[in-house]
Amino acid sequence: MRKLRSDREHRLGDGGTAGHLVEPAKRLLASGRGWTVSDVICTAGPQDRPFEEQHLQTSVAIVVSGSFQYRTSTGGQLMTPGSWLLGNAGDGFTCGHDHGTGDRCIAFWYDEEFRERIASGAGATRSRFQAPRLAPMRPLSGIVAQAAELLTAADPAAFEELAIRALAHAIQLQDGYVQPPGDAEPSSLARVTRVVRMIENDRDVPHDLPGLARIARLSPYHFLRTFEGVTGTTPHQYLLRTRLRRVAVRLRAESAKILDIALDCGFGDVSNFNRVFRAEFGVSPRAYRNQRGQSAPS
Repeated sequence: MRKLRSDREHRLGDGGTAGHLVEPAKRLLASGRGWTVSDVICTAGPQDRPFEEQHLQTSVAIVVSGSFQYRTSTGGQLMTPGSWLLGNAGDGFTCGHDHGTGDRCIAFWYDEEFRERIASGAGATRSRFQAPRLAPMRPLSGIVAQAAELLTAADPAAFEELAIRALAHAIQLQDGYVQPPGDAEPSSLARVTRVVRMIENDRDVPHDLPGLARIARLSPYHFLRTFEGVTGTTPHQYLLRTRLRRVAVRLRAESAKILDIALDCGFGDVSNFNRVFRAEFGVSPRAYRNQRGQSAPS
């Protein structure tokens, strides 16, 4: 892919300096007629220049870990685990890491014929994306968990199904997606990013709104409003979905008891865990584990 001329005015934050350019590392996972999927790992941080490039094809990238600021022709948003980056063929884009180091995405690319075929089958009124991001939400949770699982399994057939589902969901959901307000203040972006990364990396992070607000050094009301404006979801919803994705991935990767996994991922009430898991993924934890035929104690 060709590089675009650097333009610092396109950055979402002002915390970084003009340093080295760190290009993401791409590992091809699978490909088929009209689609490709790669594991994309970026190690850039606040000291590095934003990475600028062009979407040569329609792109849908599922953020697995880390965070970064993404800007393209449809706007700029903070990308967090569980969110989906949306890119239109021909559009330039910028990715920056003003407030944290590194991220990992599972990125799908589609040629025009494939995109139009999926859009037609999905009954969409438009196939070009109108927003830069889909925030973490219930309809996407199953696909996000499946994508994370497939990073350790070379299964071309499963990747092809995932490629189709990801594009169809992205096209369908964008029609009803309301983009949050414009760019956040740099200080607010930094505070929310700090909390997001703590939720991802620290299992002992506070689970209540006042506790998270103290980390951000904001009042609970201001933090709630700022967090939702930056991430597209509330702190409680974001924290809950982060835990549920951890459980979903571990259910199929480990033989531990379901109860032990749930407790280790932060759920203290078993009945509530079963209820929210079923609401998020459409099946019970046991049924979710058995969908891959794994037999394990529960």
